[in-house]
Amino acid sequence: MSCGFVTCGPNEALVVSGCCYGKPLLVPGGRVFVWPVVQQVQKISLNTMTLQVESPTVYTCQGVPISVTGIAQVKIQGQNEEMLSTACEQFLGKNEDEIHNIALVTLEGHQRAIMGSMTVEEIYKDRKKFSKEVFEVASSDLVNMGITVVSYTLKDIRDEEGYLKALGMARTAEVKRDARIGEAEARRDAQMREAIAEEQRMASRFLNDTEIAKAQRDFELKKAAYDVEVQTKKAEAEMAFELQAAKTKQRIMEEQMQVKVIERGQEIAVQAQEMVRRERELDATVKRPADAEKYRLEKMAEANKLRLVMEAEAESEAIRIRGEAEAFAIEAKAKAEASQMAKKAAAWNEYGHAAMVDMMLETLPKVAAEVAAPLSQAKKITMVSNGSGSVGAEKLTEEVLNIVTRVPELVKTLAGVDIAKSVAA
Repeated sequence: MSCGFVTCGPNEALVVSGCCYGKPLLVPGGRVFVWPVVQQVQKISLNTMTLQVESPTVYTCQGVPISVTGIAQVKIQGQNEEMLSTACEQFLGKNEDEIHNIALVTLEGHQRAIMGSMTVEEIYKDRKKFSKEVFEVASSDLVNMGITVVSYTLKDIRDEEGYLKALGMARTAEVKRDARIGEAEARRDAQMREAIAEEQRMASRFLNDTEIAKAQRDFELKKAAYDVEVQTKKAEAEMAFELQAAKTKQRIMEEQMQVKVIERGQEIAVQAQEMVRRERELDATVKRPADAEKYRLEKMAEANKLRLVMEAEAESEAIRIRGEAEAFAIEAKAKAEASQMAKKAAAWNEYGHAAMVDMMLETLPKVAAEVAAPLSQAKKITMVSNGSGSVGAEKLTEEVLNIVTRVPELVKTLAGVDIAKSVAA
């Protein structure tokens, strides 16, 4: 190791021992010249150490087991040479963890001792007192090791037996009781003050209502007197107005009567003129047109009469001519039919048997057609046979022929002409 200066930070202290020093040289946070071989230099930490002091299940003076956790801040005092020298004697050459453990064990012991000398209520209710006692006892002991207790505080108190919970419940009950009592007293005081205030308010209100009623009475009395005076003046004014109105109305009525008399005279004159006008208008619009219409109708009647006479004569002549024409037509038709019949009779006489046969042959198909016509319109025909005759279309044709063969008998019965005999001749 070469000679030279050795430095350290503000959280450290240099300890130089050896040649030239009867006792070690302590240099907190600085530098020092060191001779190698003949002198030795060491460092000691001045950092603040935080210790969590656990004291589980410690019996208090009442015999109640509780657990306490405290937090302490400790450090080696570098500003006090005597304490630093003591710390060097105790801890020089040890690391920070070893110093930490030594301080922690010492504090834990003092904490347990203080816990055993106090009751649970004192520890729980007066934590400041407990922390102060632990701080004072631990400081007096640790200072002999060159360690200063910077601070100590009680972090936590635990109770596995439920003693603290019981205390809390009792205290909670007391607080709740005091709160209920205080609330009841406050409510009582509030109700009392409210009643007093209500009484004062009602008294003030009654007094105010009385003053208002007095003012209202005075106002009504004065108003009644004013109303009497006003109504009197108003009645006098109304009477004067009505009298003046009546006089004015009478004068207006007189003037209206005069106007009506004048209007009536004018109406009479107008009516007279109107009568003359209407008489002239009647003469012009009724009498003269009536005379003209009478003359026109007379002439029209004469002309209509002449027309009817002429129409009657013409119609009579037309009827006569039409009758003669119809008679001539009937006569000509009769002559034509007689001629035709004569010719037909002559033809029959000329042809005789052949003509009769021809007529029969020409007529029989028509008769057969008329007989068969109803059968052709039938949708369904049901025929019943006893098994001895023909059936079906043959039977139907046979029936039609039987009807046709009876035609000569029918003609003989109705007209007295024997067709079969005439054909046979």
